Amino acid sequence: MNRICLPCLATILLGFHSSQPTAPADEKKDAGYVRIFDGKTLDGWHVSAETGHSGASKHKTGGRWVVENGAMVGSQDIPGNGGIIITDKKYKNFEVVLEMNNDFGPDSGLFLRSNDKGQAYQAMIDYHKGGNLMGLYGEGLGGQPHVRNFDFLDEVTKIKEAKSPFPLPVSPEKWPGFWRHGEWNELKARLVGNPPTFTSWIKGVKFMEYTDDKKRHQDEGGIALQVHGGGDYTKQFVRYRNIRVKVLD
Repeated sequence: MNRICLPCLATILLGFHSSQPTAPADEKKDAGYVRIFDGKTLDGWHVSAETGHSGASKHKTGGRWVVENGAMVGSQDIPGNGGIIITDKKYKNFEVVLEMNNDFGPDSGLFLRSNDKGQAYQAMIDYHKGGNLMGLYGEGLGGQPHVRNFDFLDEVTKIKEAKSPFPLPVSPEKWPGFWRHGEWNELKARLVGNPPTFTSWIKGVKFMEYTDDKKRHQDEGGIALQVHGGGDYTKQFVRYRNIRVKVLD
C-alpha cells in the first residue's frame, strides 16, 4: 500500500491554488461598468441644438462632434455656436467615469440626468481661467446648486482654494504634480437620489460630496457632454474617451 506524503500533497494543492488566474486590478476597478462610447462611432448618442449654447447658428447644429483616434472630440462648428452630445439612453442613479484631455480654454461639462435642452446637474469641466473641475452646477436650473472647492488661475498649473462644504483635497502647491495637462486624466461622478447626492473624483481622489436641499430636476435623464457657446472656440477642442457607466439601481 502506497503511503501519501501529506506535506507533498499540501505543497501540490497550494501550488494549484496559487496558479489559478486572478482578476487584474483594472478589471476589478471596472467591475459593473458598461462602455457607452465604442471609440469608433457616435452610436448611442445624438447631438442636441436645443440648448442656449446653439444660438449662434440659424441651422442649430449643436456644434461639431466627431470621433478621432478613439476619442469623442467636440468644438464649435462656427464661432460662438456650441451644444451638447447626449446619450439616447436615460439613467437614474449611476456613476459615470471618463478620461479627458481638453485644450485649456474651452468651457465644457459633464451633464447628469440631462434632457435635450441641456437642463441637468453638471459635473463641471470648466477648463479655463476662473473655471473648475468636478464641482457641481445646476445647468438650466437657475444656477443652483453651485458648489466648488477651487478655481483655476491664468494657467492650468495654478489654482486657488474656494470656500466649499467639502475641503479641497489637493493643495494648490501640489496641484501641478497632481494634474497633468496634455495627458489623459480620469474624471468620475456619481448621482443618486432626488434631491440628489453628488460625488465626484479626479484621478481617484474625491473632490466633492454634496447633497442638494430640494428636488430641482427630473429623476432620470441622459448623460451629456458640452461645448459652450460664445467666443470663438472653433480651433480649440474638448476630448473624451473610455466613457463608462455603472447603474446603481
